[in-house]
Amino acid sequence: MALTATVLNGAGLRGRCCRHKVLHPLLGPILADPTSKLYSSYRRPGSPPEKTPSWQKVDFNFKKGIDALKTQLSLLKKETKDHLRGPEGRGFDQYLLQQTKVLWEFRSQEDINKWVISSDVEIGGKSEVYLKLGRNNQAALLYGTLNTEVPRDGETKYSGYCSMRAKPPVGSFARKKYYDWSNFNSLHLRVRGDGRPWMVNIYTDPYFSHHKDDLYNYFMFTRGGPYWEEIRIPFSKFFLSSRGRVQDNQHPIWLDKVSTLGFTLGDKVNGPFQLEIDFIGLINDRAHTEEFAYEIYDRNPQI
Repeated sequence: MALTATVLNGAGLRGRCCRHKVLHPLLGPILADPTSKLYSSYRRPGSPPEKTPSWQKVDFNFKKGIDALKTQLSLLKKETKDHLRGPEGRGFDQYLLQQTKVLWEFRSQEDINKWVISSDVEIGGKSEVYLKLGRNNQAALLYGTLNTEVPRDGETKYSGYCSMRAKPPVGSFARKKYYDWSNFNSLHLRVRGDGRPWMVNIYTDPYFSHHKDDLYNYFMFTRGGPYWEEIRIPFSKFFLSSRGRVQDNQHPIWLDKVSTLGFTLGDKVNGPFQLEIDFIGLINDRAHTEEFAYEIYDRNPQI
């Protein structure tokens, strides 16, 4: 009898100690912010590593867990209906014949909240960047000050960048989702800048972990002045880079696994900047027939 009580007490103690190991995989992705890990992986040189376990950051609240579960189940129900109806919840005829599509337009604070901004402050720099609604709530205004002063930490060699990036789509139960742009061949933007050059970045979900830093980039030149300009960038012009270095082995974008899109300013010119974005969309330009603008080298060619 005493042996039985000892075993049961030990099992109960072990259950209490390891409860987070069971609850975290189930409720962690639901209660935590699914996009927070994408923007917090960098650790500044010289700073101590974070010792707080990830499970301690999750709010284990039973009522919140039930409410979150109901929300996720309703999202799953909607996704299932859309999947049965057709691609993106539409019929195949509408999906295949679509020539244009607006991805993001900025008319409310909710549209602004779909984006995140960052700068070299993350590595100890002094650049500033802000994002808000423009005049009459008709555009997004990205503005700030670029500062190329290198932080004095003994490790960082370059500084001076500001960026804006859309939050990646997330499905029910924090599942990864992707944009499928395979029906289109060009990116269409309506912007108004101050004459500075920007880098347009497209992120795709990699098949292998060592490709997680891969980006597809192309330049966007703003002319300045009071007039809006419409810019079309074919997807065939985007080139592959990794950690800021253009790769020798180039290949076209995987348009069926696009994760998100962003803009980066890093022209090494100190001072204020400003970029207004009315909308970001896609277009299928039938006059553009180029598949890829860069040379593709054969690996291990046969002699």
